[in-house]
Amino acid sequence: MMRNPDSRWVLAAQYFLYFGVMGMHLPYFNLYCYEMGFSGWQIGTLSAARSLVLIIFGVTWGVLADRFQSRRPIYIGCNFFSAALWGLFLLTTDFHWMLAITIAYGIFYAPLIAFLEAFSMDTLGHNKKRYGRMRVWGSLAFVAVVVAMGQLIKRYSVDIIIGLILCGSWIQAVLSVKFPKTPASRRKSLVTGIKQLLSRKSAFFFFCAFLMLVSHGAYYAFFSIHLKNLGFDSFFIGLCWAVAVCFEIMAMVFSERIFKRLDYEMVLLISFAAAALRWAGLWSIQSAAGILALQASHSLTYGTFHMASILYIDAMAPQEAKTVGQAVNNAVTYGLGLMVGFFISGALYETMGSAALFAISGGIALVGGVLFLGSLKLASE
Repeated sequence: MMRNPDSRWVLAAQYFLYFGVMGMHLPYFNLYCYEMGFSGWQIGTLSAARSLVLIIFGVTWGVLADRFQSRRPIYIGCNFFSAALWGLFLLTTDFHWMLAITIAYGIFYAPLIAFLEAFSMDTLGHNKKRYGRMRVWGSLAFVAVVVAMGQLIKRYSVDIIIGLILCGSWIQAVLSVKFPKTPASRRKSLVTGIKQLLSRKSAFFFFCAFLMLVSHGAYYAFFSIHLKNLGFDSFFIGLCWAVAVCFEIMAMVFSERIFKRLDYEMVLLISFAAAALRWAGLWSIQSAAGILALQASHSLTYGTFHMASILYIDAMAPQEAKTVGQAVNNAVTYGLGLMVGFFISGALYETMGSAALFAISGGIALVGGVLFLGSLKLASE
């Protein structure tokens, strides 16, 4: 465990930078590709390729970190390599080259968030229910960057995101060396720890969480494009993302109160239900006020779901497999789940349109919630 009190501020800074960069990439990189003339299939393929690499190398780096107790050096190295590789996007707009760069970049970008979550659990120790207060720095950065980028893109063009992401990535890489060293500790076999992690209970959760993130594929890949096709400008697009994150921030600020009153399973069930309703709403609502109102539910579909997932996995993972636990969770959800969601969305967008994608997403989230509820009832019998 990191006992240096400054480690919390270092971790908060890393969350701030990581999600600040994401605030440029997530809402606008696919829009950048769309403006270059890429098809829905090509956009979905780029997003899915990134997710596939996250699955493979997120877990690989996690196993190496726990096996050799080398989480810090791997985290620092991956920061520097991913920042350097992102710069290659400045040199080409060819789809095939961009696909190759996406894969190479993803190899080193893959473990960053899982390692941050594992660092966070170590840092908080017995105060893990306060995780949201640590993670909120990332959300604050995301909302600030999304709003600023909406204005900058409106004034200049979406092309500016490549250079800005490069700058943010290098700042994060340089500051990553400030992470304090963690003393080595004697632990049980990693293999034993992984076997304990992959229990029936966790397997059910991983599958249901996978479905939850599949349902998010249309949102993360085509929400900005959906709004643009409805006639909204880049400022409104940025505002929508910002509103969502503002409500996410509220959930994180009050995370300790939430988890004192509700157990992790109940929070997860509420999040599944909110996702089903949110995606159904995006399928049918086209007004600015209605779309902004739906974005408030991001506090549940992402905010509480993400926090409960991190804490749920940490509670189930043995000490010798903490990094692997977060890596597997990230790989199954934001890796495999989003990859499948991106592929489905990319394949269906041209023929069905974005609104129909959200209708499908609502059904997927509903199935995930029903299955998770069923698994809890089976476990209680």
